[in-house]
Amino acid sequence: MTAEPNVLQAWITAACGALELTDLSDADRRAVLDLARDVAHSVVRPAAPLSAFLLGLAVGRGADLETAAATLTRLAETWPPSR
Repeated sequence: MTAEPNVLQAWITAACGALELTDLSDADRRAVLDLARDVAHSVVRPAAPLSAFLLGLAVGRGADLETAAATLTRLAETWPPSR
């Protein structure tokens, strides 16, 4: 099930407001969603939200979002298949 764009945007706006953050740009949102998708499909589904959290930690510590997301995506793409 895909979230309706207006519901997703409303949630992001409310969550950013509650956390006193600047709203995500479209590019930032896409990078996080793409990372979660890639990790869920290449590693294991529960790794997706945890990877998004780790991405946020890295960015909070000064990493570039696009670079860090690309690093995790490459790692996921080379992850050994589950048995």
